[in-house]
Amino acid sequence: MKLLIILLISTGTFGYYHKDVGIPKAARIKEAEEKGIQRITGGEYTDLGTYPFFAGLVIAVDMNLTSVCGSSLISNTKLITAAHCWNDGENTAMLLEVVLASTKLFSGGTRLGTNDVVAHEDFNIDTLQNDIAIITISSVEFDENLKPINLPTEQSYVGIQCHVVGFGRTGEGNPVTMAQKLSHAMTTVISNEECATIYGDMITDSLICTSGVDGRGPCGGDSGGPVFYGNEDFVVIGVVSFGAVEGCDAGYPTSHTRVSAFLQWINEKM
Repeated sequence: MKLLIILLISTGTFGYYHKDVGIPKAARIKEAEEKGIQRITGGEYTDLGTYPFFAGLVIAVDMNLTSVCGSSLISNTKLITAAHCWNDGENTAMLLEVVLASTKLFSGGTRLGTNDVVAHEDFNIDTLQNDIAIITISSVEFDENLKPINLPTEQSYVGIQCHVVGFGRTGEGNPVTMAQKLSHAMTTVISNEECATIYGDMITDSLICTSGVDGRGPCGGDSGGPVFYGNEDFVVIGVVSFGAVEGCDAGYPTSHTRVSAFLQWINEKM
């Protein structure tokens, strides 16, 4: 399984997430779920309740267009996601459908609508710095399939094995398949110094990078989803943000908003 890439190219120019990634991906996921076959590459399907904090986002960009992202439940009323899932520089979303406790994006689970989204005040769409947002929903009751994830402490995490999870595409050349179920894969946190050999000055202390070795890591479909570690008692350390335009399978690292760098901001919004 792979998650999202947001079209970073070597010139430093960005595409628009909703138009270029989220909207076409949402349409394919919806069509696939309605048809009924299952397939995944580079990861495994996720059973209901395995990651009870994960929430898919079905995003109304306008009255006729739907995009898709991921997010993480951090309390009974709050989730974190990427700021560019709400405003990608071209389109600001109208409404989010937050999909909790479901292994499918367009059916089942607990589904809550909201437009109460606060992006970080210093979010910069040109550099993808401060790419984090807080979503507020009506209060949900926790059970075995619906629980918040833990926030991190401030440490490096370099070398740890971590998880990525989402509904997204299974490879750069692979279509979203029928009944695209929630799935997950393992990857490894690398140092920012190593990551900067690919992305240069874009890599700052407020980002955390994961290795793209063996093609494991984010791909199209789940920007804003969690990068996390642990065994049942999970801790979110990153929010999926960007990667290389060369594609999901090219072996490049991917970069995520470092959650520990925004703990004060998150707590202020709680």
